Amino acid sequence: MVRRAAVSGQFYPSAKASLLNQIEGFIDKTAEKTDAFGAIMPHAGYVYSGLVAGQTASSFLSKDRYILIGPNHTGFGKPFSIMTEGIWDSPLGKVEIDSSLAGAILTKSKFLKEDSLAHTQEHSIEVEIPFLQYFKPDFKFVPIAVFPAELKIYKEIAQSIAKAIEEFADKKRTMIIASSDMTHYEPQEAAHYKDKIAIDAILKLDEDELFDKVKDLDISMCGYAPAVIMLAATKILGAKKAKLIKYQTSGDVSGDYSAVVGYAGVIVY
Repeated sequence: MVRRAAVSGQFYPSAKASLLNQIEGFIDKTAEKTDAFGAIMPHAGYVYSGLVAGQTASSFLSKDRYILIGPNHTGFGKPFSIMTEGIWDSPLGKVEIDSSLAGAILTKSKFLKEDSLAHTQEHSIEVEIPFLQYFKPDFKFVPIAVFPAELKIYKEIAQSIAKAIEEFADKKRTMIIASSDMTHYEPQEAAHYKDKIAIDAILKLDEDELFDKVKDLDISMCGYAPAVIMLAATKILGAKKAKLIKYQTSGDVSGDYSAVVGYAGVIVY
């Protein structure tokens, strides 16, 4: 099947030339590139989060395959949805799902289910693809969308992903990207406070602390689940460190600091 771009022309330009021009304005051509196991990238409209996403994508070496994990905002589909076949459209070209790796992950997890409905209108994975295509147009990927759940479920999914990568892919040529925005619609000062707590847990590679702080402090980080899965999986694969590439809020773009959304870019290596 071909999954059509759902938010092209809304979150980012639908015309190839316009999209490339916008991405050009966000990337850092002088950035030192790290050979990373994973990353966190934001997924709002490019006008708000594109600079964070672009600078984060600039900071890691491109891979042959990516596992893209995003939160399910739409409520459609299975709670833990993976697509194992198909092609996703993008203004920068089509991207093929890595069926062998996706199938291996599906086989190893008792929670992930084959499902395309969860991905049809979901933007959290789609918006990351053009940034990855800008640096390497010929990669393959595995899309996974998740609902809120217990920590043990996320850890099981992480183990399944890590085991599948170790057995069926070159882990040096594979990367796990968690798609997430940070605090939503709180004053700038409150967003900074909550987001720093979440980011500190991420930088310690402590998925348990991240999960607990999100729950205890009611941090409206929509992709905390993908971040937890990414952290747990990359540590199994050998990650030892994390680095904050950039943090800003929608207020830094709009000038309205009364109710902002936070965006953080992190690499794990």
